[in-house]
Amino acid sequence: MGRSRWARLEGMARGYFITFEGLDGSGKTTQMRRLQEWLESTGREVTALRQPGGTALGDRIRGILLDSRSEAALGPITPLAELALMFADRAQAIDEVIGPALDRGDIVLCDRYTDSSEAYQGGGRGLGAERVLAVHAAICDGLQPDLTVMLLPDFEASLGRARGRNQQHVAESGTDENRFEREGDAFYRRIRVAYDAIAAREPGRVMVFGDGDLDEIELAVRTVVEERLAGAGL
Repeated sequence: MGRSRWARLEGMARGYFITFEGLDGSGKTTQMRRLQEWLESTGREVTALRQPGGTALGDRIRGILLDSRSEAALGPITPLAELALMFADRAQAIDEVIGPALDRGDIVLCDRYTDSSEAYQGGGRGLGAERVLAVHAAICDGLQPDLTVMLLPDFEASLGRARGRNQQHVAESGTDENRFEREGDAFYRRIRVAYDAIAAREPGRVMVFGDGDLDEIELAVRTVVEERLAGAGL
């Protein structure tokens, strides 16, 4: 098998790819925003995006996958169709945003990546990790994050925050991204088990942060990122 074009090769400039993972309500989006602000304050070039989304095509896919009204209009979205749409979004984002940013030497921050597919579709939907990772290998050309910040606070508190936040968002904006939040607790417990398995399998890439004050977690994340960037010469 040939080397992926995304491999970090000695003597070749390349940016740094950091993903944020966890259940909705875990605080990952807040921590990513805080890290972005700090990195930019140090003069580093940062490209930030979310998945699904981050491109014109991705935003359309996001509307289909997350809006709880999608299935009323389109009919049930099967687990495999859901997985395929997630990776269609990811392929577009890699080609249009992530790849060019890494080639420029940017630090890329991404709110969710393939770990989310392994957790939500592989674990939550029951498709299994092997199938998700096979699709990742085929679609993403081996592009893995250099570092994954995985936020795994208390299960019930995290899920409660997510459901409350999304209901408030609907009331305030009229837009609805509650399709996944309608699932029962058993679905989310399978996701949590899958996240735990990913962290155990790849301890060098995945840094897990549990319960804690937002500021404390921010400083802990920053410390890890500083060390990793220094090691990469960034």
